[in-house]
Amino acid sequence: MDKNPIYSVITGTGSFIPENKIAGDAFLNSTFYENGLLLDKAIAEIITKFAEITEINERRYVDSSQVNSTIGTIAAQRAIEDAGIDKETLDHIIFCHNFGDVKEGSNRMDILPALAAKVKQALDIRNPDCVAYDVIFGCPGWLQGAIQADYLIKSGDAKRVLVIGSETLSRIIDPHDRDSMIFSDGAGAVIFEAKESETPIGIIAHKTQTFAADYGSLLVMGKTNNPAASQENAYLKMNGRKLYEFAVINVPQVVKKAIDKAGISIEDIKTVFIHQANGKMDHAIMKRLFKLYHLDKVPENLVPMTISWLGNSSVATIPTLLDLVRQGLVDGYKIEEGQYAVFASVGAGMHINAFVYRF
Repeated sequence: MDKNPIYSVITGTGSFIPENKIAGDAFLNSTFYENGLLLDKAIAEIITKFAEITEINERRYVDSSQVNSTIGTIAAQRAIEDAGIDKETLDHIIFCHNFGDVKEGSNRMDILPALAAKVKQALDIRNPDCVAYDVIFGCPGWLQGAIQADYLIKSGDAKRVLVIGSETLSRIIDPHDRDSMIFSDGAGAVIFEAKESETPIGIIAHKTQTFAADYGSLLVMGKTNNPAASQENAYLKMNGRKLYEFAVINVPQVVKKAIDKAGISIEDIKTVFIHQANGKMDHAIMKRLFKLYHLDKVPENLVPMTISWLGNSSVATIPTLLDLVRQGLVDGYKIEEGQYAVFASVGAGMHINAFVYRF
């Protein structure tokens, strides 16, 4: 008798949300520059306009004693506990990030050993067959890590994979760049397990694309905007306007490819877990996605959002959002068995990815 197909199913989630709340007024004493010149608008006006465009009113920063691997470990431990598994049964730990461990007051990035190995050590996992490695893939890193977990599980080489998305962007932002108000810190972790099923469940289709040739420079490391400051350090820099245009045009196309690959209708999708990059941009992406299916209206309660109070924590936004929805902590959203969801992200590279999931 033939066995049923193997699918990658979420069995546990965990997250870490830093306690330090950074509201807009925390930037009132900032000096922002653009093209080497001090912005001549009132700082309060800049902050207000920024919040209107991005929908970010608050972001979270880690404590001085914490680094990326620290908070990633906390999220991982919570996911393991939520799944109710023995940590020694994990086959892989995939840690998705972009900047490694960066200590407060420093701009140096530490990825020796890989953060996944640091997490394995911190969790005291002794099994040498639990392989730990990192994925550097911009903001879509966690989602790509989940796709890698799916490949590992469907190959038969793994039965349980822990995928962590964690970042401390507060350590690598330029205080003289108004875009710094977008970024935040946080961590999310998810356990994927192999499960036989007659009907498709878990990750049922995915699609990834990389647009490096023309758009690889939209997000890079660069010098401070303040011409009078030391130019020795490197900070996160982005071309916000072009990035917005790129995402709104291209993300819907990639999401549609994943949905069509899954063989379902856009109207079957009950939840969209999208990278919390910019509130206005995410709404524009969803509107354009539905237009690709000749639908003029995006259904209500389709897209849970946390960006207004958590900001953009890069690879951590989607796993954190998923964990909060699973816990019933995002008003108006809950997960029900049999429902379809789409996970989608975009970021440095430029990479876009999406997968369709059935709970």
